[in-house]
Amino acid sequence: MARVAALYRYPGKGFTPERRPEASLLAGGFFPCDRFYAVENGPSGFDPDAPAFIPKTRFTVLARIPKVAKARTAYDEETGVFNVETDGNGRFAGDLRTDIGRAAFAAWLADFLGPEEVNGPLQVLSAPGHAFTDSPSGFVSIINLASVRDLETRLGRPVDPLRFRANIYVEGLDPWVELDWAEGAAVRLGDARAGVLKPIVRCVATHVDPMSGERDMEIVPALRALYGHVLCGVYLNILEGGCVREGDALELEA
Repeated sequence: MARVAALYRYPGKGFTPERRPEASLLAGGFFPCDRFYAVENGPSGFDPDAPAFIPKTRFTVLARIPKVAKARTAYDEETGVFNVETDGNGRFAGDLRTDIGRAAFAAWLADFLGPEEVNGPLQVLSAPGHAFTDSPSGFVSIINLASVRDLETRLGRPVDPLRFRANIYVEGLDPWVELDWAEGAAVRLGDARAGVLKPIVRCVATHVDPMSGERDMEIVPALRALYGHVLCGVYLNILEGGCVREGDALELEA
């Protein structure tokens, strides 16, 4: 039986995954506390009063700046404090709910990344009810761990599933079966029910080791050469809200 193996959120877009034992999903909503902060790398045109999708290349993300992975972050929902630790490059802690905290983090990050990675003033962005997802419609992402294992077997080297930065990782499926799920098909996840939107097109963010922050593997060309596509995982839309926990069953409805 297929089951939920792990749940992850990414409070800061491009920054450290945070594993969660459970998540309360809302119909039509994003994964909780996921990508609701992003750091603008030069003017992006984002309007917090009318939030809309902005391509990830306008932010400090792994696809553009692998070094971001070397800033290991943790977010405290109750206090709003964003904590950062690095190897030999200092620490940061600040409340991202405040203008002072955001400005302080932007200044710290600009110094950490260096002028060669900064395209313009860095600015921490957010807007109520908005998440800075990679897709304008894909609010929750899912990865089949059997597909990742098949990829690493063919490559002959380990592939960390966190390279794919998904919200939900599942066990118990056949490799790549998720790419055959029809658009609109319903999936039961614990107490929640979701609809399949589309497969996820992978980008060069997957080339970055999430622990070392080094670009050490060419996942996109490997997918194309081995499978004839550059897909891994699918986006879901939550149809009926509910709690999903590690170990919960995943069932594709007939």
